[in-house]
Amino acid sequence: MPEAEDSFKSTREDMVSSQVEARGVLDPRVLKAMRAVPRHEFVPPGLLGEAYNDGPLPIGQGQTISQPYIVAFMTEALGLKPGDKVLEVGTGSGYQAAVLAAITPNVYSVEIVCELERAARERLNRLGYGSVKTRCADGYAGWPEEAPFDAIILTAAPEDIPRPLLEQLAEGGRLVAPVGGRGYQELVRVRRKGREFLTERLLGVAFVPMTGEAQRK
Repeated sequence: MPEAEDSFKSTREDMVSSQVEARGVLDPRVLKAMRAVPRHEFVPPGLLGEAYNDGPLPIGQGQTISQPYIVAFMTEALGLKPGDKVLEVGTGSGYQAAVLAAITPNVYSVEIVCELERAARERLNRLGYGSVKTRCADGYAGWPEEAPFDAIILTAAPEDIPRPLLEQLAEGGRLVAPVGGRGYQELVRVRRKGREFLTERLLGVAFVPMTGEAQRK
């Protein structure tokens, strides 16, 4: 309904102004993407009224859709340019993938929970983000057939960054990930320089743990 959509558009604008810009995320491409992607389409129906709140929300299967500010902050930290090739580990609801796809069409996303991956793929296609390629797999291994990537983003926290993901970074590529144990992690950015991987610590965060091979390691 047009009135409902107008209402969400206004709420989304408020979200970007008060939660994202006010906290220092200023990349115009990121702000445009956050204003464009209908976050309410990525939350469970019972949480529709909370879609633009300043916090994460559960999406089922023990997973969450991240706080809007964190989505924007991590996207800005990737330093994306139109045309960059991006790998996301942890598709979840598909919201982060949609934000990435609003900046570059070359988005690949891996989700270990097949039910979430199927739902996210259908949702992304329905909303016009069909350029995003998804698959159900353990993100620890990345997506080697499509490597190298200019940017890699993890939306679940390993205790250490999987080596295969570092190897799939292009020269000069950036990886942004929460790293640490359950309940508290540090968000880091890793840049590849030849065989070196230079790490910056960005801020403290709380993400669900990365499952599969990352836990076994």
